[in-house]
Amino acid sequence: MKENKKNKKIILKPLINNSDASKEKTLKFIGKVKDKVDLLYINPSEYLEYNHKDVGLDIIYPSDKADYVILDSVKELENLGLNHSKNDADKNKDNEVNRIFNFKEERNEKIHSKKKQFGVYKKVESNKDIEEIKTISLKGANFVIIDVDDWKIIPLENIIATLQETNTEIFSLAKSVDEVETLFTVLELGVDGIIFESEDEEEILKIQNIIRKIVFNITPAKILEIKDIGIGERVCIDTVSMLSEGEGMLIGNKSNFLFLVHNESVGSSFTSPRPFRVNAGAVHCYTITPDGTTKYLSELESGSQVLIVNPRGNARIVSVGRVKIETRPLRLFKAICGSEVGTIIVQNAETIKFLDKNNKILPVTHANIGDEILIFSKESSGRHFGIEVSNEYILEK
Repeated sequence: MKENKKNKKIILKPLINNSDASKEKTLKFIGKVKDKVDLLYINPSEYLEYNHKDVGLDIIYPSDKADYVILDSVKELENLGLNHSKNDADKNKDNEVNRIFNFKEERNEKIHSKKKQFGVYKKVESNKDIEEIKTISLKGANFVIIDVDDWKIIPLENIIATLQETNTEIFSLAKSVDEVETLFTVLELGVDGIIFESEDEEEILKIQNIIRKIVFNITPAKILEIKDIGIGERVCIDTVSMLSEGEGMLIGNKSNFLFLVHNESVGSSFTSPRPFRVNAGAVHCYTITPDGTTKYLSELESGSQVLIVNPRGNARIVSVGRVKIETRPLRLFKAICGSEVGTIIVQNAETIKFLDKNNKILPVTHANIGDEILIFSKESSGRHFGIEVSNEYILEK
């Protein structure tokens, strides 16, 4: 998977009208979500006149009082003298990476030096517009805001591919939460930021969950017991993504002690690789979902989202294409990590695999007592319908 080293940005555009009551509501909303967003799309003149203090966020707006100044055209950009050609960038690479335009503005009868970012808003309707976006970047734009009505994916792919090696950030308008994940993952790199109009805190939280980096503390645990327990139903999860060697899902009988169950990208002596599949465990087992709650494996279905985790604990969100629940012979594993003990029940077959402490694949049919396998563990806590409940007494065994 390609990695975009630029930080993803959530740009909040509050829903505003001109009444004082609405402005007061907007201010309260900004106060609630300002630690969950990166930039604020709001008129600084109106806001500062109304509130008489800073919002605590960088502002992006078509105003020279904004921190990110939106311009109407390439010509305005050229007039600022930001142009840096590729040859100039090669000669002054270190300087170009962090190039900004400094200018002075008067406020409260004092002159302040302020770092500014400059960009251009561009409606994209044809390849000619995409060519102009290239020019915008070459002229030194720090960012470009793209607005695409139809055929979103193809023009976005072309723009991202064109600007991926530049220092120009790509911001896109998102009309719904459902659009956000697509915009952030186009060509695997995605856009660098989305402008989202909202007055709903839950929507902002959902967007934050889409882009935040999810990392688990993966550590070895020693197998204490292995036991065949007879016939039962297990859940086989086919995702819509290709899974790499080393990746798997966190599965277990306890929400605070989950085993890293490897995917089927390697195959076995008797089966072909299925690099989209995780044969996860028995129907009652837990897994963690992207919003931080747990679900029973039996609750997953086509369209559900799950976390795929590697041995370093880095997680990525994938969608489920199909879930197969079938009757199979099952095997229980009990393991210990520190003072925590956990168990998992999986199908007893060579296609189901753990990862050992050296990140090597270990089929459950070859695992022995004393072997160390990778797990995620933390102090136990209660859960109510999958949601963690702090300080609730719970004993699972």
